[in-house]
Amino acid sequence: MPRELWKGAIRFGLVHIPVALYPAEQGDELDFTMLDRRDLQPVGYKRYNKGTGDEVPYDQIVKGYEYEEGRYVTLEKEDFKRANVEASQTIDIIGFVDASDIPPYYYEAPYYTGPAKHGEKGYALLRETLERTGKVAVANVVIRTRQHLAMLYPRDDLLILNTLRYQDEIRPAEDIDVPESLEKAKVQPNELKMAERLIDDMTMKWDPSKFHDTYRDDLLKMIEEKAAGNLKEAPKKRAPREAQVIDFASLLEKSLAARKHGKAANDEEEEAPARRAPRKRSAAKSRRKASGRAASHHRKAA
Repeated sequence: MPRELWKGAIRFGLVHIPVALYPAEQGDELDFTMLDRRDLQPVGYKRYNKGTGDEVPYDQIVKGYEYEEGRYVTLEKEDFKRANVEASQTIDIIGFVDASDIPPYYYEAPYYTGPAKHGEKGYALLRETLERTGKVAVANVVIRTRQHLAMLYPRDDLLILNTLRYQDEIRPAEDIDVPESLEKAKVQPNELKMAERLIDDMTMKWDPSKFHDTYRDDLLKMIEEKAAGNLKEAPKKRAPREAQVIDFASLLEKSLAARKHGKAANDEEEEAPARRAPRKRSAAKSRRKASGRAASHHRKAA
């Protein structure tokens, strides 16, 4: 079970639901050590006092806000909570919107919420109501000294809190030149139909367990080869392709044909064991016959 970030409450109107907040993300990055290229010794990083040059122990480091040049106000952990105790312990619901109203590029980081003591009934009630109405809650929440806009939504038996980016954190896209219509992009009706067929043919059920970080696997393999001294030459970079007119109709036809061929090959592979079985039996029978003939010949010779 993940370590809880804080205990507080979900609040909307006069409703107060005690909950605990848990991180839902877990890192899977490879851990690299910074080395001195000359002798491969680890490189250390020191926290030091810029005035004296002396190293500063971690427990003597405090956060400070520079309110004038060279003048600071120091803040301890409790000061951040004291600024607004309620905000730092509350998922404060502002309102409810349709789940489809929030574009995915606003999503930032997921957190699990779980009911705290005496919070089970309110938790289940909110979860079920959101599920039935197709709504998500928009809320304010303070996590690690920073206030976030967030959405609260049901998933299976959980209420998930997903922090959101503020609008001013999303760069405007007006300057990106995109085709305004299919006609301006010169897309032909037959290309559109084939693209729809290809998407329909490649449509699958979402199963996150089927996906993993293949680049991480390739990087680990390369590290193992390098450690064993078996690393081959690095592949040469491909020269950038020149801009050219692309025959999308031809590419889509080939893609659809390849999909059909792939399915046919899979079907053949599934049927192959049944077809191969009789041949195995006849081969075994041939070996028995050959063995019998050899034994008979040996008896006659005797």
